Amino acid sequence: MVAIATFYRFAPLPDYRERAPAYRAVAATLGLQGTLLLAAEGLNGTLAGPEANLKAFLQHLATDERWADLPVKWSVAETCPFATLKVKCKREIVTFGAPALDLQQTATPVAPVPWNELLADPAVTVLDTRNTYEVAVGTFVGATHLHLGCFRQFPERVQALNPQAPIAMFCTGGIRCEKAGAYLRSQGFAEVYQLEGGILRYLAETPPAASRWQGECFVFDDRASVDRQLAPGSYTLGKGVLLPKSS
Repeated sequence: MVAIATFYRFAPLPDYRERAPAYRAVAATLGLQGTLLLAAEGLNGTLAGPEANLKAFLQHLATDERWADLPVKWSVAETCPFATLKVKCKREIVTFGAPALDLQQTATPVAPVPWNELLADPAVTVLDTRNTYEVAVGTFVGATHLHLGCFRQFPERVQALNPQAPIAMFCTGGIRCEKAGAYLRSQGFAEVYQLEGGILRYLAETPPAASRWQGECFVFDDRASVDRQLAPGSYTLGKGVLLPKSS
């Protein structure tokens, strides 16, 4: 089995271009595959390989206090879902395109158990901040679908929302909600929440009988989707199209 670690953190990283070669060298030496994105705003990665080697890489990152105690979502697959190792320098670690946001003023994180309480509250608007093709694979019961072709469309699609009403958002691992939350705060939304750790943490920690999740969860690698146990799901990628594996 191959272990898969997904992680991110927003933290000032002005020297990201200088750090990229060293991160690449350590990951390559450990035989890891996957993608690590670096930008002035932080890092965002999904890497795969032997669990011990992934932990060694995370320990290397933690020698920099910015990446100490980095929250990690773990899953496994029978084969590696990445063909290569990519370490990329980008303008953003998740593309949003809005003017600079104060990422210290973002949504209030909510753990999986109280998240179910938000889902059950009729006064709360629950937003799925993911793209349309992701929502088609699975989502939370009662969630509002913004019909996003890409995350850049989020500001346009939330213009009609009431800034005085409570908003609760979710995405795969949490990173998109941090930017979406900062944007909503900048627009005067008073009560904004996000699912802490995203769908992946929710599936890992929520017993099936208590789960409000329907379907599977799309992931951005060769697995295409994971099921409620975070095992590779029933979808596959075929020529840019998401298909059931039985097709």
